[in-house]
Amino acid sequence: MNENFTTAAEPELAEPYLRQILDMAGLAVEYVRAEANTLYMRDEDGTEIPVADFAGGYGSVLLGHNHPEITAYARDLLAEQTPIHAQFSRHPYANRLAAELNRIIARELSDDEPYYAIFGNSGAESVEAAVKHAELDRGLRVSVLLDTVDAELDAARTAVAENAATVHGEEAARLGVALAADDNDAFRLLEAEIRRRNSETVAAPPLFLALEGGFHGKLAGSVQLTHNESYRLPFKSLAAQARFVPQDGPEALRDVHARERRVLLGLSGEGGRITVTEHEFPVFCAFLVEPIQGEGGIRVLSPEFAREIQEFCAAIDCPLVVDEIQSGMGRTGTLLASSRIGLRGDYYTLAKTLGGGIAKASVMLVREKRYRRDFEVVHSSTFAKDSFSCHIALRVLDLLERDGGAAYRQAEERGAALHAKLDAVRAEFPDVVLDVRGRGLMQGLEFRDQSDASSPELREIAGSGLFGYFLAGHLLRRHRVRTFPTASAVGTLRFEPSIHVTDTELEQLYAGLRDVCTLLRKQAGDELTAAGR
Repeated sequence: MNENFTTAAEPELAEPYLRQILDMAGLAVEYVRAEANTLYMRDEDGTEIPVADFAGGYGSVLLGHNHPEITAYARDLLAEQTPIHAQFSRHPYANRLAAELNRIIARELSDDEPYYAIFGNSGAESVEAAVKHAELDRGLRVSVLLDTVDAELDAARTAVAENAATVHGEEAARLGVALAADDNDAFRLLEAEIRRRNSETVAAPPLFLALEGGFHGKLAGSVQLTHNESYRLPFKSLAAQARFVPQDGPEALRDVHARERRVLLGLSGEGGRITVTEHEFPVFCAFLVEPIQGEGGIRVLSPEFAREIQEFCAAIDCPLVVDEIQSGMGRTGTLLASSRIGLRGDYYTLAKTLGGGIAKASVMLVREKRYRRDFEVVHSSTFAKDSFSCHIALRVLDLLERDGGAAYRQAEERGAALHAKLDAVRAEFPDVVLDVRGRGLMQGLEFRDQSDASSPELREIAGSGLFGYFLAGHLLRRHRVRTFPTASAVGTLRFEPSIHVTDTELEQLYAGLRDVCTLLRKQAGDELTAAGR
């Protein structure tokens, strides 16, 4: 039952500015029902109007809206009064979910090293958990490193005191310390300078690595790992900073490491001479990577650059966080899109389809060799790891794996059909469409820039940052097709339908896109923007 509690007298208080933008672009409609790959809105007479959903909850409904088996199971769970709030107790269903995720991941990676699971409610929350865990791990590694340096300094001090080692001028000059006549005094000066420098190094906040165009959420921590400046810069002072690396830029990886590299200094008395030693300091807390950038324009990470990233992270001992929030859970034909390109994460983040389009569920997975058990005490989430969301997620995995992975194959087949339609549009309108990108049921169509269009309306919306939203508004109003642009590349429309997308819906999309391209070719900006009026 759909109830409308809004009256004409009520002010708009729920994100009114966003509502104005949606109104302007022709997207401010209310959907009253959803099933499979279809959303329904009502006309003025109350009649339901079907809309083909190619936005798919930003990738959350791979199995379709209100999947009948999932919704029936949800009703059963609620009827059985499954405990939602039973924190700080045994959660065997969460353990089963973690085990099933591990089973599938081990198959895809051909490696049975286990991953430990920390559950959450949203993708951004799982990223925050990964970042927090990586920083806990970094802090513990720094502590061990400081103990190593302390032991080294103690041994060198003893060597000087026992006249087994002497201090020479070049080492003092290296640290900018005046050489004292007495070796013990000289050593104390060297040690004091080393401890001062080391304290500064340790006190500096960690840095993160991420790719240009990447999106990892909008919470206080995760937004700093999101490349889009309009999301990130207003909150720059709230969290540690990231260094962004261009796609397919292995030389940039080496440059950023050389620029940001730090060491802890020590002193060695081996060979009868005090020398300054260097110990690599973990400046970088983690490297976050999406195998397919969702909000950055549906850009696919190449296997070659994936290998470069993997080797780089291994060389500097920087944990790799693979963000599969949009690309994972079968959307590209495997549970992990990254497994197709040979990328192995120290961390994985999964969400969206994990909840079956009903439950709010996410998980952060940490491989055994990186896992710090103390994290379980210092991190928690009130609504995470509950019986309802875990059981729904288990049913989602069952549906994906059923019949020998038929759902994965369906995602690939439907994705290929979708790509063929987008490619056909590009082939017919090369002057309008710049590129088609993606994999499986995660595709993007990039339009050519209209900033210099002859149409004043097109020039205006191209400069407004809302170009893709107006295209989406036209598709919705004229063709009953729902999609959106990618958030950080608004000239690219995204297409992330469910595995139930039909050939008829693909034809509907094709016709709508041809119409949009025809209007752009004609520079009929007045017609294209009419939906928002």
